[in-house]
Amino acid sequence: MSSFVLKIIAVISMCFDHFGYWVFGPQITWCNFLGRLAFPIFAYQISEGYTHTHDLKKYIWRLFLFAIISQIPFNLFQYAIGFSLTLNVFFTLLLGLLSICAFEKIPNKLMGIIVSGICIFLGHLLNVDYGYWGVLLVFAFYILRTNKVLLTLGFAAIIMLKYVPILIQSNFNFINMYLAIFTFLAIVPILLYNGKQGLKTKYLLYIFYPLHLTILAVATLL
Repeated sequence: MSSFVLKIIAVISMCFDHFGYWVFGPQITWCNFLGRLAFPIFAYQISEGYTHTHDLKKYIWRLFLFAIISQIPFNLFQYAIGFSLTLNVFFTLLLGLLSICAFEKIPNKLMGIIVSGICIFLGHLLNVDYGYWGVLLVFAFYILRTNKVLLTLGFAAIIMLKYVPILIQSNFNFINMYLAIFTFLAIVPILLYNGKQGLKTKYLLYIFYPLHLTILAVATLL
């Protein structure tokens, strides 16, 4: 399974997720279960993108640019469906990429780990989409990417970190269980990834993300 196929799966999953919120509002439906596959795949692709990019600075600036571009459409969509406002997922992915950069580029490994931890904490402090958990997932995927068993176990552990407190607070509500299960199912296409690029679509997500949010937000507000 190529990077292109992973992107298509993630984009379709994201569409289900956002369409579900557009139709049903904050209520969780089967659309949102299917939508849980999207972010882990995007997070994994950031970790892979770091290893394959020919220009790291351009990669970082591209994520930052589209994070800025996407913020107004993202907040319009959040407002339209009644969600509290946060920073969009490009900021989450950007912090994840920066945590990897800190780990790899800072000569002093202890300092690199500390700065990576700061990037992860900023996910919480800046209230990005998926919070610190999303940034941590990008970083963990990078650290564990060379061993499929450790990758799977690490992913499962990070899912538990997110969902166990939610499940306890909700008395193990079945909806939250399904959300956790469908999030973990993202490991299937990730493990099937063959390391090949496939069809070149560098700007597919970058353009589609703010564009579809704008369309959904306008359609809701009208």
